[in-house]
Amino acid sequence: MPHGHSHGGSSHAGHDHAEHDHAGHHHHGPVRYDRSFALGALLNIGFVAVEAVYGLIANSTALLADAGHNLSDVMGLLLAWGAAWMGRRIPQGRYTYGFGNASILASLLNAMILLIAVGAILLEAANRLAAPEPVGETTVMVVAVIGIVINAWTAWLFMGGQKQDINLRGAYLHMAADAAVSLGVVVAALAIRFTGWLWLDPVTSIVIALVIVAGTWGLLRDSIRLAMDAVPDGVDRAGVERYLAGLPGVVAVHDLHIWPISTVETALTAHLVRPGMNQDDTLLLEISTVLKDRFGIGHATIQVEHDGSCCRLAPADVV
Repeated sequence: MPHGHSHGGSSHAGHDHAEHDHAGHHHHGPVRYDRSFALGALLNIGFVAVEAVYGLIANSTALLADAGHNLSDVMGLLLAWGAAWMGRRIPQGRYTYGFGNASILASLLNAMILLIAVGAILLEAANRLAAPEPVGETTVMVVAVIGIVINAWTAWLFMGGQKQDINLRGAYLHMAADAAVSLGVVVAALAIRFTGWLWLDPVTSIVIALVIVAGTWGLLRDSIRLAMDAVPDGVDRAGVERYLAGLPGVVAVHDLHIWPISTVETALTAHLVRPGMNQDDTLLLEISTVLKDRFGIGHATIQVEHDGSCCRLAPADVV
């Protein structure tokens, strides 16, 4: 290897396989499931509108809260679909990594909007607990049953791919959870009919709000981590460093960076010190393959140095 830099040997080889990164196979699924994303999103957007309207007609905070919950998962579906679409766009101009980072910004915005919506639901529920109001429980039950059917069918659309793709698994789990929440709304409406306990409606909406918070808090935390270029979940940073340090002829690894370039793609840069070694394209190809297959890193750039003296980023003990 010439004294100094060797960029791109692994970077280009890794990029050829970018459709598989982060969990090994993120982009093939959404390509095949575009129709499922479209059907699921359209059905659920329509149902959210129906649920919101009839929630107002039936005077049910539980139904309105469920509409908010469904809306959150519609946004999640659209984000997963959008991430897949953006990830397929060719990098150009200033956006040399492409447009995948838009999915990180969108997930951050999604989480913030949902938490604001939860605040509104909890405020209305508190008012209803203080002054319970009559609820059209029959309307609530009918609409919630429709919700169970739509959410269960949407979950079924993604069931086939949920074991291979993290985006599809997320869509499947969200829709299945929505069906369960709608079932809870049906049970609450039945209970109100037979007991007359009007407080069950706002209490149900509070439970749904807490379910939204539980999911959204994780989304917010993960979005902030991704936006801060933290090592993505599922990538073993220490394991990557051990692997690189154990390569033939490598005496030191420094300036190792692992960061997300979208919600489904991960990049890496690293400097390897290999004294007296010649150019080794075969090793670079092997590195990129292992980083992709074992660690889910699809974009890798390796800089190889003879002794580290050419690199201002090398630790003092390396130079």
